[in-house]
Amino acid sequence: MVGVTGRPIRVVVVDDDPLVRGMLTLMLDGADGITVVGEAADGGQALTAVERHAPDVVLMDIRMPNVSGITATERLRRRPRPPEIIVLTTFDTDEHVVRALRAGASGFLLKDTPPEQISQAVRNVAAGAPILSPSVTRRLMQQVASGGESYEQALARLAPLTARERDVVLAIAQGRANAEIAADLLMSVTTVKAHVSHILTKLDLTNRTQIALLAHDARLV
Repeated sequence: MVGVTGRPIRVVVVDDDPLVRGMLTLMLDGADGITVVGEAADGGQALTAVERHAPDVVLMDIRMPNVSGITATERLRRRPRPPEIIVLTTFDTDEHVVRALRAGASGFLLKDTPPEQISQAVRNVAAGAPILSPSVTRRLMQQVASGGESYEQALARLAPLTARERDVVLAIAQGRANAEIAADLLMSVTTVKAHVSHILTKLDLTNRTQIALLAHDARLV
């Protein structure tokens, strides 16, 4: 199996614990369709590794010395053609997880996630699919409401959207996949994808999770 580009998915592993980093590298480098092209011990080294290796996906620890995973995520997402970023954490209720998602991470994984699920998550984000389950997304939003935009700011940002686009935003915030949105709103999956693309452009966001978080700030869910 190869990535959507017809070649193996290139991954950089970032963790300050050399044992964790080594285990992730060993596990992923042996997975079908995935190759680990670099490692880094903190966010600063991650920026250098991405510059050098141009990965498709970065597995990013959140809590690291020097440059944190959140700061590194923010900086990487500002680059042209940035890699997809999956943040790694010990606790799924950690406030830092939502901060990383707001910064542009595609999703998160617990460090004790089974190996096959980690490799599948890498494949999913490389293909542009979200990796947060609806239940996890809702729980994160309910438990960590701080650090977002004010209600008024969020409403103002959503104002340029059409009524149909707002329907799609609400469905995304409810954790629905494209096929479910298409069935609920009586449109094709292709049309849903087009709406999502337009929404991301209008709101200056990078992924569906950020759309869901903005909808939460606007109290749509």
